[in-house]
Amino acid sequence: MELTTIKDAFERVTKKQKLSSSKSQEVIDQVGHEIEQALGKIQSADDPISPVDQQSILTDLKLKLNAIVPLHQLEASQKELNLNLSKYPKLLEKFFNPDISKAYRNVDFDFHIVNQTVANHFYRQGMFDLGDSILNEAGEPEATALRSQFLEMHQILEAVRVRNLEPALKWACINREKLKQNGSNIELKLHRLQFVEILQRGNLADSLNYARACLAPFASLHMEEIQKLMACLLFARRLDNSPYAEMTSPTHWENLTEELTGEFCRLLEQSYESPLSVAIAAGVEGLPTLLKLANVMAAKKQEWLAMKQLPVPVELGKEFQFHSIFVCPVSRDQSSEENPPMLLPCLHVLCKQSIMKLSKSGTRTFKCPYCPTEASVAHCRQLYF
Repeated sequence: MELTTIKDAFERVTKKQKLSSSKSQEVIDQVGHEIEQALGKIQSADDPISPVDQQSILTDLKLKLNAIVPLHQLEASQKELNLNLSKYPKLLEKFFNPDISKAYRNVDFDFHIVNQTVANHFYRQGMFDLGDSILNEAGEPEATALRSQFLEMHQILEAVRVRNLEPALKWACINREKLKQNGSNIELKLHRLQFVEILQRGNLADSLNYARACLAPFASLHMEEIQKLMACLLFARRLDNSPYAEMTSPTHWENLTEELTGEFCRLLEQSYESPLSVAIAAGVEGLPTLLKLANVMAAKKQEWLAMKQLPVPVELGKEFQFHSIFVCPVSRDQSSEENPPMLLPCLHVLCKQSIMKLSKSGTRTFKCPYCPTEASVAHCRQLYF
């Protein structure tokens, strides 16, 4: 709701700016037109114009400009724009508290890990000079473990962007066993693109030789794919107008860069997305809730920074959910290390604290809240998600 209000206000300001700009340009064009006409009259006279005639032309121009009242029109449109512009920052201040320090908690960070995370973010983006500068200024020039790997990744991706697959094929060949263990078929996709590139050049013999040398090893597991590629040989030099025209789509190259990045990061045991980007994006999404909480707690003269658990949920998108979450159906509390999920003999699951309450701290058996089965703490087993 808040974002909708801000968006509507922004669109109103944008609309007023466009109207003001259009009106100003219209007034300027009118003034310019009158001046050009007057100048044309002065310059077009056959005989030298007497000062009296020039004076009459200029007097007439002055009367026309006074009728247009350009200054008044410009001031009116600008005044209306300035009024809307002055309201917009106030609206932003109302909905967005600029003092985000209220949501800050004094956490003991491992600055070595923080510096490494920031530097690796820039290495991941291909900004190697910037990553090196950050580590040098932090006094940690040795923390460049992933630099060479990300450098290799970007060299491969740059080659792929100009449709040079040799570096990528070499990397896939070296890491073939690891890629197989991960269930990846990226090497086949690389060979498929290379085969199609050779075929589009019209060299049928080279295409056939490449298929025998590089595609044949994949036939046992990917026979259907290999059969399609072999059928493409019938349409050499006219693959774009064949039943297999989809093989030439540029989207295959676009998708390849994403897949290569993903597979490369998997082999490095790194996430596809930069951890720094994910942390900042999650923080931005959760910040409004934390600021509201800080204001409410301050009004009640309570200190929320010392709490182990927030009293309100911070809703984040699915893209920020990396682990399974269990909420106890009895207490409605989310499980944690201190309060883990426990499996009852009847296969229902409750959190440990709920079980301890039901069993009077483990002193007696208790009935499952969802079925008539009797259980004891000793018969419950901790679950690990």
